[in-house]
Amino acid sequence: MYLKPSIQNINSIKNLKEIDSTAILILQNGKFFRGIGLGYQGTVTGEVCFNTSITGYQEIISDPSYAEQIITFTFPHVGNVGTNKEDHESDKIWTKGVIINSEITSPSNYRSLKSLDEWLKKNKIVGITGIDTRSLTSFIRDKGAPKGTISFSKKNKFNINKLLRQTHKWSGLKNLDLAKVVSTKKKYNWKDLKTWKKSKGFEKNKKKSFHVVAIDYGVKKNILRYFSDFNCKVTVIPCKTTDEDILKLKPHGIFLSNGPGDPAATGKYAIPIIQKLIKKNLPIFGICLGHQILALALGAKTKKMSLGHRGANHPVKNLLKGNVEITSQNHGFEVIKNSLTRNVQITHQSLFDNSIEGIRLKNKPVYSVQYHPESNPGPQDSVYLFEQFVESMKKYAKKKRY
Repeated sequence: MYLKPSIQNINSIKNLKEIDSTAILILQNGKFFRGIGLGYQGTVTGEVCFNTSITGYQEIISDPSYAEQIITFTFPHVGNVGTNKEDHESDKIWTKGVIINSEITSPSNYRSLKSLDEWLKKNKIVGITGIDTRSLTSFIRDKGAPKGTISFSKKNKFNINKLLRQTHKWSGLKNLDLAKVVSTKKKYNWKDLKTWKKSKGFEKNKKKSFHVVAIDYGVKKNILRYFSDFNCKVTVIPCKTTDEDILKLKPHGIFLSNGPGDPAATGKYAIPIIQKLIKKNLPIFGICLGHQILALALGAKTKKMSLGHRGANHPVKNLLKGNVEITSQNHGFEVIKNSLTRNVQITHQSLFDNSIEGIRLKNKPVYSVQYHPESNPGPQDSVYLFEQFVESMKKYAKKKRY
């Protein structure tokens, strides 16, 4: 059954029991959408954002960077290729909920093992479908990403005043350290699987020319696969691992991963660690949250964005080469441009809003980008960044400095 899309204000209706719907999305200003429940029955609260990608919904939902967030998919047909065991970006799903326009059809893909609805149930993700996602996206675009609550109950009973109170009670993402929540609790070695190929699936990397230590703020598996593509051994460590313990691993390079939450909150423990590593002249490469924390370690400041960047079609200008890259992004905070120190150069810039998309330290092999260069999901314009990092490690390895 498909429910006619609707949006209303809390003051315009008194009793939701009379409405034939099994789920509701309520925003912090009292606006709510009625729809059909999807996935796990329950109630969740988070920041309501939107993602403009037209493919890769399983990778998006399983990205740890979406912790405490509810994803609105702007592309109406989500779920049509089902889900599989190979496209997970993390072992645990941290996304709070999903919002989809059209009801999910039966999957049609040779790789599909479970329908999206079954997969959401298994991972306890609450969803709502059959609502006007264009109207919701326009609202977010104009007003900024709001706090919101999805409630799914087949009993069709919703106490919207209670749901609104729950929405207001949630603290929001600002000042929230989520990296320590999603980070691995124990050090582990990546299993050396390369990126997936249609003809071969996952192949194992048998050559390990360089050792990368990846600080896990919410790392995605495809990033680790790319390092395997470039013949790297990868050791993944908890986000609070000390610089002394990192150096004991004798890395050729340090990778600062993507992740969720406010970089300033995470930076309280991460900044001193990174500052000490920079002094060792190790190659350091950061993305997403790792980029923001690196900027903080270099003396810059960050702030929350009104909308954030989420999608696989974001144009970024490479200021060093003069070309444009189409990138995959997922972030709600940014580095403040006028807070950068003189020894930091801006290397990439968003063509949507001119925000900083990349920086580098002028006198050391230390650099980062705001986007996700591992291309999952998304275009492959930025894979050269891995090549650049490997080249930096090659130069460092020749010096043998530990």
